[in-house]
Amino acid sequence: MSIEPDSRPDTRQYRKVFLDESVEDHRSLAIYRTGTVNAVRLADADYVIYESLSIPVRVYAALFHFGVIDALNKLHFVSETGNGLDSWDEAYLDHAQIPALLQILNDAGLRRREIPDEEVMLGWQDAPELVSYWIRVSSGETEVFLESLKNFVERAALKRCDVEFIL
Repeated sequence: MSIEPDSRPDTRQYRKVFLDESVEDHRSLAIYRTGTVNAVRLADADYVIYESLSIPVRVYAALFHFGVIDALNKLHFVSETGNGLDSWDEAYLDHAQIPALLQILNDAGLRRREIPDEEVMLGWQDAPELVSYWIRVSSGETEVFLESLKNFVERAALKRCDVEFIL
């Protein structure tokens, strides 16, 4: 999700727009991404969501920007595209891997405390006008979400549920 610095255009001449959750036009942009984490059982005959956790837009961007998604991809996620845990995809993690998932989340949480809040460019357009789209990500907000996610995953493990990420 995070854009590599050397692939960005020189956006100094671009109008800088910060995404705002309260603006409907912003929420309709393709780069305005949120997600969901579900507790499911892949062995069930029917698709049942036992519990769900929403990923807000700023946290979604922060998970990619701060490298949490990359760290989680060390695990074996099964996804429709075969890309593991990735934006615009659904990925499943077997409940047997939950201890490793929790360890990665614990490690990620420790690192987040040392990172200041940042402005992250999500994308840009050249026409009809030069516009770059940004979002403010908060290490504190991300840390709170990581704690919620750890609690969610622990509850899923107690129910012998697998974890589904819809990004």
